[in-house]
Amino acid sequence: MMAADTIAHLADCLPKTRGRVQFDAPLAPGTWFRAGGHAEALVRPADANDLATFLRDLPHTTPVHVIGACSNLIIRDGGLPGVTIRLARGFSAIEAHDDGITAGAAALDMTIAEHAAAAGLGGLEFLCGIPGSLGGAVAMNAGAYGGEMAQVLAWADIVTRSGEQRRLSAADLSMTYRHASLPVGAIVVRARLMAQRGATAVIAARMADIRDDRERSQPVRSRTGGSTFRNPQPHFSVHKAWELIDAAGCRGLRLGGAQVSEKHCNFMINTGDATAADLEALGEEVRRRVLAATGVSLQWEIRRIGVPAHRPEDTP
Repeated sequence: MMAADTIAHLADCLPKTRGRVQFDAPLAPGTWFRAGGHAEALVRPADANDLATFLRDLPHTTPVHVIGACSNLIIRDGGLPGVTIRLARGFSAIEAHDDGITAGAAALDMTIAEHAAAAGLGGLEFLCGIPGSLGGAVAMNAGAYGGEMAQVLAWADIVTRSGEQRRLSAADLSMTYRHASLPVGAIVVRARLMAQRGATAVIAARMADIRDDRERSQPVRSRTGGSTFRNPQPHFSVHKAWELIDAAGCRGLRLGGAQVSEKHCNFMINTGDATAADLEALGEEVRRRVLAATGVSLQWEIRRIGVPAHRPEDTP
């Protein structure tokens, strides 16, 4: 929990919002890992205009964090100081067009794929294999099953840290593997995805294949966080991250309540009582063992934010 005097000071300097504000808000229940600390102030803006005004008037010395579906995220046990922005109902609309989909950043990737399929739009089937929401998918150029956001993104609407609303084209974002060049502190609020007309039955069959493959190969029914590490670039290794982890003998490796999945060893799972520290430490131990065994330094795909919990021995 956050200190009461710190929260009171923050409350005094928060701008007004038409959305919801919650202080000392527990975040673990809303993360896929079900682990992590509290937000000093959790703000759910009503819409993009509300978010822009809030950020414009928020003191620039106040830290700002942005979270979405929290599928590829570790929130450290000490929580998130300052303001945590979570886009919710006002950012979840999905609209189908003849040549694509426009959706809010809070719309789930899987739901967008389903809307596209219902409208007879192909090319977005891969989204049903990506956990999370559209804002995060744009920010990290998410991809799976032969597709990625860079292939289908037309534009993204953002709100900058200073409260400016802007529209960026896919070219503006210079998207590379698991990365988009957003302005520092910018928040994706909406995006337009390109698609093509297709046979509904064919689109549905492709999505069914993706879902079946995920169910068969990934620990989707566990408390997990998606792929832990990025696949190395080919000039570093021809092997995928899971192959390197397996070769280093890390399949099933445990630390506290955290475990490398036996089913897919590029996934970590919370076996029931893992802390965020357990999960992050396990990931670092996997990185150490893979480097020692293969010479490859794995890079985190899961975001890790916040501050570690204070240990008793750290207290003066």
